Amino acid sequence: MTLAARAFAVLALFASPLRAETTGEFDYYVLALSWSPGWCAREGAARDSEQCDSDRDLGWVLHGLWPQYEDGWPDYCATPEAPPSRARTGAMADIMGTSGSAWHQWKKHGTCSGLSADAYYETARDAYARITRPEEFRRLDREITLPASLVEEAFLRDNPDLAADGLTVTCRDGMVQEVRICLTRDLEPRDCGRDVIRDCRLNDARMPPIR
Repeated sequence: MTLAARAFAVLALFASPLRAETTGEFDYYVLALSWSPGWCAREGAARDSEQCDSDRDLGWVLHGLWPQYEDGWPDYCATPEAPPSRARTGAMADIMGTSGSAWHQWKKHGTCSGLSADAYYETARDAYARITRPEEFRRLDREITLPASLVEEAFLRDNPDLAADGLTVTCRDGMVQEVRICLTRDLEPRDCGRDVIRDCRLNDARMPPIR
């Protein structure tokens, strides 16, 4: 690179300041619901995760509540708030699978919410409770294959306030992975940003049954 080109690159950098990831400064939330049997089949069982114990009977678990910009997202923000206690993360395992998952979600996403750890978990639990998880998935007694779009249709049917542009279904390794739902800071449904909408197009996505 010539000296002139390097100078131009430096000027361009200063002309386009990077977004500061300041806790509490974001536009909306993404509520991520993970199909636990799929995660267990892909990796959780091999890790001997307690989330995959047969007596847990977990279906759609709360992966996280993620502060989001209209384009992009913050993570690992500096926050004056104290980290959650082991008891507090353990209390989230009923909907998040494990206390370790709850801790990771606070560290990566909760620190950007501008909330205390307790308030962040309470907000996440409230958001999770507002979404009806379609009952037919709980009745699976064997692995099935289906168009991933049917999962979206089931959530739209059972949550009339949601719109098609307000949620997306993702896949991984040929399986339905997550349903991601976009919510305002007041936890009301809203359309997702363009970087969030990336619907799985598989017509033969696998869904293992609840263990």
